[in-house]
Amino acid sequence: MSDLQQRILDIINKPQLALLATVTEKNNPWVRYVVTVGDANLKIRCATLVESRKVQQIENNPNVHISCGVNNLQEKQPYLQIQGQAHVTTERGERHGFWNDMLASIFEGPDDPRYAVIIIDPERIEYCVPGSYEPEVWTKKN
Repeated sequence: MSDLQQRILDIINKPQLALLATVTEKNNPWVRYVVTVGDANLKIRCATLVESRKVQQIENNPNVHISCGVNNLQEKQPYLQIQGQAHVTTERGERHGFWNDMLASIFEGPDDPRYAVIIIDPERIEYCVPGSYEPEVWTKKN
């Protein structure tokens, strides 16, 4: 793993509030807050309701964007701009693997039929440092 990948992983590997942008049926961006967690492969996951607007938007157009990393406005800390492809799954292993106690206030459990997981496969990640105008860029190698 490269130094840049490790620094990206250090930001995404814990639950955090992030902004997720999808594309509406009229081709407009739509942004909302989600709680995301990334894994060692830099894939990012978040939970959602099966009937949410974002599910339909992702099914119609899988291009998404995430902004994350700023957890304290008093500190200048690196943040990420992530462009990728998303898909929604209700596969049992993914739902059980992503399940955590924070979701219990929304869903009845990992087998709740309303519960789905969004998986984002990044294609480009910009590692941005406040005060620097040129981000370091990671791109997926096909």
